[in-house]
Amino acid sequence: MSVQNQIKQFVVVFIAAAVVGSVCAAAPPPKRLDKIPDLTQGDDTDHSHDWTLGATGARGWVYAWKHTADARQILVTKVAKGSPADGVLEVDDVILGIDGKPFDDDARIRFAHALTRAEREESGGVLRLIRWRDGQSKNVEIRIPVMGTYSDTAPYDCEKSAKILERGCEVIAKKGFGSVTIPNSINALTLLAVDQPKYQPLLAGYAKKVSRYWVDDFATWHYGYGIMYLAEYVMATGDDSVMPGLKRLALEAAHGQSKVGSWGHRFALPDGRVGGYGCMNSPGIALTISMVLAREAGVNHPDLDLAITRSARFLRWYVDKGAIPYGDHEPWPGHEDNGKCSMVTVLFDLLGDQEAASFFAKMSTAAYDERERGHTGNFFNILWAMPGVSRCGPLASAAYWREQAWFYDLGRQWDGSYPYQGSPYGEEEHGKYSDFDSTGAYLLAYALPLKSLYITGKKDNSFPALKQSEVDEVIAAGRGFFSTKEKDRFRYENRSEEELLEGLSSWSPSVRKRSSLELGKRKGDFQPAVLKLIASDDRYSRYGATEALGQIEPSADPTASVSALTKALESDDLCLRIIAGQALASIGRPAMSAVPLMLQRLAMTDVESDPRGMEQRFLCFSLFDRRGGLIGGSLEGVDRELLLRAVRIGLQNEDGRARGSIGTVYQYLSYEEIKPLLPAIHQAIVEPAPSGIMFANQVRLAGVELLAKHRIREGMPLCIEIMEIDKWGKKPRITQCLKTLESYGAAAKPVLPKLRQLEKDLLVHSERRMLAPIIEQLRDLIKKIENGTEAVELRSIAAATPS
Repeated sequence: MSVQNQIKQFVVVFIAAAVVGSVCAAAPPPKRLDKIPDLTQGDDTDHSHDWTLGATGARGWVYAWKHTADARQILVTKVAKGSPADGVLEVDDVILGIDGKPFDDDARIRFAHALTRAEREESGGVLRLIRWRDGQSKNVEIRIPVMGTYSDTAPYDCEKSAKILERGCEVIAKKGFGSVTIPNSINALTLLAVDQPKYQPLLAGYAKKVSRYWVDDFATWHYGYGIMYLAEYVMATGDDSVMPGLKRLALEAAHGQSKVGSWGHRFALPDGRVGGYGCMNSPGIALTISMVLAREAGVNHPDLDLAITRSARFLRWYVDKGAIPYGDHEPWPGHEDNGKCSMVTVLFDLLGDQEAASFFAKMSTAAYDERERGHTGNFFNILWAMPGVSRCGPLASAAYWREQAWFYDLGRQWDGSYPYQGSPYGEEEHGKYSDFDSTGAYLLAYALPLKSLYITGKKDNSFPALKQSEVDEVIAAGRGFFSTKEKDRFRYENRSEEELLEGLSSWSPSVRKRSSLELGKRKGDFQPAVLKLIASDDRYSRYGATEALGQIEPSADPTASVSALTKALESDDLCLRIIAGQALASIGRPAMSAVPLMLQRLAMTDVESDPRGMEQRFLCFSLFDRRGGLIGGSLEGVDRELLLRAVRIGLQNEDGRARGSIGTVYQYLSYEEIKPLLPAIHQAIVEPAPSGIMFANQVRLAGVELLAKHRIREGMPLCIEIMEIDKWGKKPRITQCLKTLESYGAAAKPVLPKLRQLEKDLLVHSERRMLAPIIEQLRDLIKKIENGTEAVELRSIAAATPS
């Protein structure tokens, strides 16, 4: 399978689900029910999470599989005592419809729209439902508070929005703040935004707590929002008593950055790399925003400036390429991934980067149907949505709100608070956010008109507000992501070939990708039209056409496609070159003529325009990937001089996965061919890649296997060195290293003392039970080496590569 086809499969899952998990999402989806349950016939639910049913005071389960489009019933799971629904609804009641009519589309969304209508003055707060109980259906009424009507410009110039904000803030203040947490920091930001004297003592007390705050576990997540609040507080109140704490926290965050400009769950290790899963953009972006705000509040330090610059460079690479992903990965194929595009919109707007802020603001606005998913939950997606969208201006904000207001009204409880709502995808929750108070996360949208905080638009936008024609274009780009009967006409499989070809020229990378994928499923001669687009003066058309050439089946000889893509490899446009390489890999064997140029490009570096070597990274995947790289399965006919030069450069790439893909070619090279590469191979084992730690093991393990295969002495101590028994992914790594050492036989006797020490270390390891099979493997290896008598002649890297 080619690299592009792997991406294709990945994106198809995204499209089918509409709300899929992240690149690194760990848990599988809940088991799909055999059929949509009829709750009036005693069918069981899947026991996934329930939903807040707005201001009724009830909660209900709704059938969901990636979305709730097929749900036509709502099972009541809870009714709060004293709430509007108390005495009208009971647990196990089934809501079958609204206003005397059964649900004929998504029951959850239909119910939410009914809530919005009922809150209008002319409706008097009356919500009319069809209730099923004990075999009988009955029309019933619930009276909820009248909140008014959203204005055409909501949440701006909107009395209902102001009323919701006022009521919600009272709930936050009544609850107060305990310890420093992400929800408490966001709730505090919301109270700060309304600028009311009655909240000042509460806010000042929380500011003092944050100024003294310190944590180790998941520090990046907590520091980001704590610093954000503290900086906004200082600028809003002028209280400089917390400045020492703000400076300390901001500099700790800056010093915790990795050498490539990212953060993980925790701050970077002393060697400048992040541990665990590696880079995580969600906490990293929040930290960067917080450091920008700290600088605005008066924290001046060159280390802070450097950290902001590195992070902005790291994130800016995704402009025009796609949504900000989970970590240091390929662009996410949708418009949004758990709020990160909205977050970087705020970041780049604060930094005055018009191009980046404008692109990500449009991505945020087009993501109205992608807000319900996110890695482990959708809390951050909701929090950052409107602050990001608002940067596009009032017309865009109003258009987005018309698409999403139902979700905000559904999530608001009868007391004005917002609990964590979860998503229809279910498995994303992992219980991570179920106890999060989401009130502030929702209310910041209603606080935007006040423009009292930097994150809510206190500074003038860095780019002009979108005009109505531009807003229409952005909203259109978001169509077709969420499946409901009303929206089926927008689905890509229902679009004409002309519409799909037009989609290749969209400003949106997601529309271009989805259009090219759908064209790839169609029968027809699209090659001439696509080749015409790739020669266009419009860069978006060139991007879309280049991607499409890797998807469509050429009706005749693919030579024309390969020729056009090979020409694109020599473009001055970095983004175009990367897409061209991916498309060539997708074409496969007919594209082998492009391999020499791809190897030449890989061996070239340009620290000025591509400081992180992103072109080299993606060329590594396109060339060497085991499951689809053009030469990942064979080096037949490949120029060895070009290959060795490319491998040497590729092994220095910042990304662990890129380096790991190169390891696939080791097995195809003879010892004589390997000899000049040995120093580079050795260095790639000794020094892990600065980023992509989850994949860093691949090239290191492939390297020690290669050294063992050719009986190279230096491989033995390296096997022990890279086991790293206290780092993430230890079990498979230690297992493989022990297996590799075994191949040295009796020649491994010099490392026996280290192996015996390793046994002692594992026996007292905190995870020794999990490592028990490895300890047995190690003991067997020690015995085999001790009893080995066969003489093995070893080589050395120094002798093989004289200086």
